[in-house]
Amino acid sequence: MAQSLIWSALGTGFAFLMTVSGAATVFLFRKKVNDGLQKIFLGFASGIMIAASVWSLIIPAIEQAEESGGIPWIPAASGFLFGGLFLLIVDDIFAKYTKKKKSANLLVFAVTLHNIPEGMAVGLAFALAAQNMEQPELYGAAFALALGIGVQNFPGGAAVSLPLRQEGMSSGKAFLYGILSAAVEPLFGMGVVVISGFIRPVMPWLLSFAAGAMIYVVVEELIPTANDGGKSHRGTVGSIAGFLIMMILDVALSL
Repeated sequence: MAQSLIWSALGTGFAFLMTVSGAATVFLFRKKVNDGLQKIFLGFASGIMIAASVWSLIIPAIEQAEESGGIPWIPAASGFLFGGLFLLIVDDIFAKYTKKKKSANLLVFAVTLHNIPEGMAVGLAFALAAQNMEQPELYGAAFALALGIGVQNFPGGAAVSLPLRQEGMSSGKAFLYGILSAAVEPLFGMGVVVISGFIRPVMPWLLSFAAGAMIYVVVEELIPTANDGGKSHRGTVGSIAGFLIMMILDVALSL
């Protein structure tokens, strides 16, 4: 158990630091970015979140459900639906009790949800390796997973902090929100090691739940704002770029 906790801390700690590094890009912009660049950033964030939802969450959810012998699409579809409905309720609450930055609140919340199952996935990978010492290749798989999640977290951190900066938040505060969105990874990564025997069966549901939450934010907030009523293509270009980068990172690092 102790060895699993140590390796889980190292793996999720790397992912956390990569998110922090991505969030730190907000300090490259001392002044508020012009409206055109803001649309690109929002589109970029939407592309990242769509790709991460598919390759980092939904596909692993389907694969894990299939490995457990269940019907693979049920937890993926159900979790996705529950995630979207949950964010719909949260959206209504934010609209009722907050007067501004509703989209910023949703963005931070959704990305934080996304980071929770990723941290748990790394923790479970190292717990599985520690429980099967006769299979050293499991450690290699766990390291590869931690590396892949960490690398993809760099643009993920930027996807949190940069849109917040564009909504008028200070660079320091936007950076702090980026840090907080990632802090759940080591927390849940190490926590899941302790309860690994109980949580593994519901991981497909958790992964797809986070995906549904993220897609809700993309469709409800990011894409409409980035497209600016169809007046320009900047948001679309940013979305394509974000999706492409995240897709390449996810697929290339899983080979």
